[in-house]
Formats: sequence, C-alpha cells, structure tokens
Amino acid sequence: MFADRAKIFIKSGKGGDGHVSFRRELYVPCGGPDGGDGGDGGDIIFEVDDGLNTLSDFRQVRKYAAQDGEQGGKKRCHGKNGGDLIVKVPEGTVIKEFESGKVIADMSGENRREVILKGGRGGQGNMHYATPTMQAPKYAQPGQSGQELWVQLELKVIADVGLVGFPNVGKSTLLSRVSNARPKIANYHFTTLNPHLGVVDIDGGKGFVMADIPGLIEGASEGIGLGHDFLRHIERTRVLVHVVDAASTEGRDPLEDIRAINKELEAYNPDLMKRPQIIAANKTDVIYAEDEDPVAKLKAEFEPKGIKVYPISAVSGQGVKELLYAVYDLLQTVDSTPVIFEKEFDPSMMIDETLPYTVERNEEGIYVVEGPRIEKMLGYTNLESEKGFLFFQKFLKGNGILEELEKAGIEEGDTVRMYGLEFDYYK
Repeated sequence: MFADRAKIFIKSGKGGDGHVSFRRELYVPCGGPDGGDGGDGGDIIFEVDDGLNTLSDFRQVRKYAAQDGEQGGKKRCHGKNGGDLIVKVPEGTVIKEFESGKVIADMSGENRREVILKGGRGGQGNMHYATPTMQAPKYAQPGQSGQELWVQLELKVIADVGLVGFPNVGKSTLLSRVSNARPKIANYHFTTLNPHLGVVDIDGGKGFVMADIPGLIEGASEGIGLGHDFLRHIERTRVLVHVVDAASTEGRDPLEDIRAINKELEAYNPDLMKRPQIIAANKTDVIYAEDEDPVAKLKAEFEPKGIKVYPISAVSGQGVKELLYAVYDLLQTVDSTPVIFEKEFDPSMMIDETLPYTVERNEEGIYVVEGPRIEKMLGYTNLESEKGFLFFQKFLKGNGILEELEKAGIEEGDTVRMYGLEFDYYK
C-alpha cells in the first residue's frame, strides 16, 4: 500500500546541566568556581532524500529523538553537545503540527534541509556566577529542556500535470502510453490506489511530468471513497487534464462527470479551480456512429469557458499527440514557480501554558515577572529580531501578563523586569 501519510513523534535533545565545582589544586592560590557549561541538546532536522518516494519507513518507526547534551565538568570543561537527528523524507513532504494541521515546513523546491526542533541550550556552570560579594557560588544553571511534538507528514506529489477523472475512464492507460510509467491497469474501479508519475517526452527534448491521480467519486472532498488520498496529490499540479469516458461505456454522462469533479475540487480547495484545465474525451474508438456526438456536446459546453476539448483513444493512440502538444503549450503560459505551502506554525514559539509565573512589585518599585513560563519564553525568543519582538508582545497579552501588571497597579513609565531584561511600560 502506498504510504503518503504518517503520524510521528519528534523530540529534540535536552541541554546538559551546568556544573558546580571549585578549584582545589595544591599551590594554586585564590581557587574559585570552575564548573563548566553543559552541552547543547541535539536538533531534529528534516532532509530531502531523492532516493525516497513514499513515507513507508515511518510506519515501522514512529518516535524520533535527538541526543541530550552532556553535563559540564570540572576545570571549566564544556559538556559535549548532543548529536542532531536527521530525518530523511521524500521531496514533496509537508510537515504539519498534528493537532492544528498547520504547516511547519514544506520539503519542496529549494528547501532541502530544515531544523524543525531546536535542542535545548546547555546550562551555565557556576564559574559564571562569581561576583565580588558571592565568590563561591554553589549554583549552576540547569540545561534547557528539549522540544517535543507530534507531527503529521503528508506527501504531495510534484507534477506539472494531473490526470483527474472518475474511476475506470482510462487515466492509467493514457499515462502508460505517453510516458515511462507502468501503472496497474484493469477493468474495475479503483485499480489505481496510489498516484503514479511519468515523464512525458515530446519531440525536440520538450517534456513535462504527468501524474495519474486515483479515481474520484462524489463526496471525495468530505473523505468519501479515496477522498483526500485523491485530492492531496493534485494541489501541486499546474495544469489539470480531465479524462472522461466520452463513449459512456458505464452509463455515465461525461458532462456531469466533469461538473462533479470540479465541484469536489472547489469544495476541497477553491484555489484548484484557478488552475488551467483541458478535457481529454477518451474512448472515442468505441463511440457508435448512430449515437449523438458526445465530443460535440463537450465542446459546446466547455470551450466557450476557455476549456479545450481533445478527442482521444488512449488504447489506439488516436489524438494523443495533439493532446500532449496542447498540454505543453498551456504549461508555457502558466507560472512555473512550484506550489509551496507557506509556514503556519513555528515550533520555536511553543510555550507550555500550564507553567506558572508570578508578577510582583519589589522594594525598588520595579515590577518583577518571573517563573518557568517566562524563562522558557525568553530562552526561545530573539528579542533583537522583529519577529521575535512581535511574538514577545503577543505572549505578554495572550498569557494575561499585561492584565496582571495592571491589576498590580503599574502605570506608564514604570519599569518591568524579566530576569536580565528590563523595559518601561507604556500602553
């Protein structure tokens, strides 16, 4: 069975704890704290592997964890950093946060390698905390926790052209005739249970990649039949070729077939209806002469809407060459930029809302905001970047911290302290 989806658990490494130790060598005057820093935890990195074309490997192994950083040592020795874990995926894999379904990364185009979860930073040893008034600190910073996340992997095939149509209309036969693909072909519904890709080579070195998408039935946008297994793989295609049974060998009306398919496409993703379309009126070799010309009916219905109709026989090859040249010419008018799904979820901004924090006013009149939730937020946020500072502002508002400060009596111009950060409060 073709594996194009997988749910997996990923976890980056924890940072090693800082070390507490003191110099005690004989004849060394003024011995002091010499505890070293902990090593950083390993990252979770996703990388495209051109040798993969399914997600089947993730059906056997579902948990992926990077190494933790080692603890710091005596004599200012730095702990060893944890090893990164590289997760290999086929090109076209979209990584989503499982609960929300939001896109974390699209491993397509130029995005061949991306850090998905950063490892925790190693804690500082007690050598960093010596001051003139505290010359023997017995405290070291613990390592930062790693991040963990359940993600959904979805493989969306990368093809220029998608063959769409009801089951048993001849999509696989057409692909096998015009390309090097060899899909399974038989006279029953749902022969194609997974997408097949084929490279179509036209005279003079021209060509494009065509995908035979599993057959569609009404209600697919709601998951009926192959449902989303069909629709997922059409999202990257730049041109759609509707293959219809012009001879109505199974009693269906080809006009109604196309209307039904477009209805499902629009229900799943309205942007799909913006893609250029061509109709391949297949099985013309078995149309009875005395029947009303179905090709003429298709042309009268769709060509005024800008959708060209080409009569073909995938079995005999009649009209196929004309169809391929029309598809190639249409591709030249379409933006060649690959369809890339934009990032919607940034794991580095994850903060556990169950972690506590406190808001207090100290003797100096400074409002101090501290606690594990604040410490974790500051550890993952770069306030020097515009994106990081915007997240910081949203964090204060979304977590009710600004409201807590107002309840505590803060006024404009008052100072707020969050660990090593101080800023003036203004509404």
